[in-house]
Amino acid sequence: MSIGNSPDGNSPEDERPFEDDRDDAAASDRPSIGRALQQARIAAGLTVDDVSNATRVRIAIVHAIEQDNFTPCGGDVYARGHIRTLARAVHIDPDPLLEQYAAEHGARPAPTPVTPLFEAERIRPERRGPNWTAAMVAAIVVVIGFVGFTAIKGTAGSDTAKTQVAKGSTPSTSKSAKATPKSSKPAADQKPEPSDSAIAAAPRDKVTVQVSAVNGRSWISAKDHNGRTLFDGLLKKGDSQTFQDKEKIDLVLGDAGAIQLYVNGKKIQDAFQSGQVERLTYTKGDPVTG
Repeated sequence: MSIGNSPDGNSPEDERPFEDDRDDAAASDRPSIGRALQQARIAAGLTVDDVSNATRVRIAIVHAIEQDNFTPCGGDVYARGHIRTLARAVHIDPDPLLEQYAAEHGARPAPTPVTPLFEAERIRPERRGPNWTAAMVAAIVVVIGFVGFTAIKGTAGSDTAKTQVAKGSTPSTSKSAKATPKSSKPAADQKPEPSDSAIAAAPRDKVTVQVSAVNGRSWISAKDHNGRTLFDGLLKKGDSQTFQDKEKIDLVLGDAGAIQLYVNGKKIQDAFQSGQVERLTYTKGDPVTG
């Protein structure tokens, strides 16, 4: 009696599929990382803009990750952080995706502090040149102050001379001489009070928006009329940012109750609620909220 071997001399156990083959078959049925995130986002009813605003991950990076392109992330550490952040935003477990990324792109490196991750996500504001408008305003104020001081000094000298002449004449003339300084003193001592508009002075041919975190910290985003991002980040309490464009400024305030706005030199009086998210648009004809 022959033992039940196959014609090539192998046992039946040797003809069963290997475990690795089954794992490869399961992996081929599993969607890619980017595809899984995209399907979860669509199922949650979210757009790429919604996910970007909620996570502060730039729109271009969200699109790249959904296409399984992790190069714009800037490295494995940042790519893992973005995958974890996006997975939580679309309400799925990030751990299987991270394990899949590790299998496809190498072993998991040592964890890094969280702070550099978010620093990489923020868009640094463009470096601006000197504010010539503010410099011109300051120069005009200095000239006006000098002229006013000269006029006041000349008026005071003239009044003193009149008073001296009046002392040598009749009492009635002296009374009129004393009355003259009283009538001119308010005009001489009058000084313009600083107004809210002076804080956010702006040229009329542009729209200027000043955002100040006076009641706490708040994340803000600002874009120009072309949709180009001017700022996207966190304002700490006491911080301030000023934006300018020739047509309009689009704002998103993460905590509108912490923010004070000046638009085209005027203070916005809207009573924003603490913790309220506001989307605003301002043009040269404002202040009128968008």
